[in-house]
Amino acid sequence: MSSNNSNALVPVKNRNLPAVIKKTKDVSALSLVNEEVYLADKQAVREQLPDILGRVLARIWIDQKFHQSFSEDPQGTLQSNGVFLPKSMDVEFQKQDSSRPRIVVYERRARSKFRTRIFYLQLVMMAGR
Repeated sequence: MSSNNSNALVPVKNRNLPAVIKKTKDVSALSLVNEEVYLADKQAVREQLPDILGRVLARIWIDQKFHQSFSEDPQGTLQSNGVFLPKSMDVEFQKQDSSRPRIVVYERRARSKFRTRIFYLQLVMMAGR
């Protein structure tokens, strides 16, 4: 078929891709991060961790082994998947047996046994019409 008779919306000359994608590291579709992430402070946690924990919730939904691991040791599971939190941060997995699991991130104050909730993520299924 000649290029003049093509039905393509955007013609591609010589059938070359418009961008070259170099695969530098084998990254699984279920990976939480592409490379190790070290979150240094509360601001970095607020900016970057919600996206990562969103991937955690999605993976919990489809991967029973990951779900079990995360419910037993959330921070250890994050570390084994390349996500490192500051020492002052705690991650708690609530509602493990629920259809709407929740992940809560807390900050521990120095020399205190109290924690402050930074944020939480919860899986909510919605349908629209």
